[in-house]
Amino acid sequence: MHRTRIKICGLTREEDVRAAVTAGADAIGFVFYPPSPRYVTPARAAELAALLPPFVTAVGLFVNPSRADVVQTRSEVPLQLLQFHGDETEPDCLGHGLPFIKAARMRPGLDLLKYAAAFACAQGLLLDAFVEGYGGGGETFDWSLIPSELPLPLILSGGLHSGNVAEAVRRVRPWAVDVSSGVEAAKGIKDAARITEFIAGVRNADG
Repeated sequence: MHRTRIKICGLTREEDVRAAVTAGADAIGFVFYPPSPRYVTPARAAELAALLPPFVTAVGLFVNPSRADVVQTRSEVPLQLLQFHGDETEPDCLGHGLPFIKAARMRPGLDLLKYAAAFACAQGLLLDAFVEGYGGGGETFDWSLIPSELPLPLILSGGLHSGNVAEAVRRVRPWAVDVSSGVEAAKGIKDAARITEFIAGVRNADG
């Protein structure tokens, strides 16, 4: 079995970045979607990204951005991976000079194999719960909706926390898991103990 990778998303404070890195996170997500309570400006994200050691990936999350928005953000923040969480098409996600992952908002009727084929150039698919607006809202979705054979690496998100992530990893066996609200004390404010417990849950499931 491979080691499940872990992304902690929506970081806004130095102490939260340090806590995630210390606990063993593989990637840190910065939200560049102004309506989100976890939104950070590119200047703020650059300050936080400067704290990352080698081999911890800085991910930029965008929702239906203009190409100019991505260019400007990239010029300020040393991102290594882009995450598109809106209604973007594959051409919208390409041409930024960085690899990308694409979020799929899961609900009955979504043909995930067809969706994956539409984003064949993505480095992975991030599966999140469908809620009004964008983002999973801390809700889980029915994991049985996930096809057994996806053509892209699967990143599981949506309502994960220390109490259910081990079961999620054992059942779904994703390439990676992504968490935001499940390790928070308040919106945009992470809790170091919850981060540690979440990562321990993943490692327990990995065996």
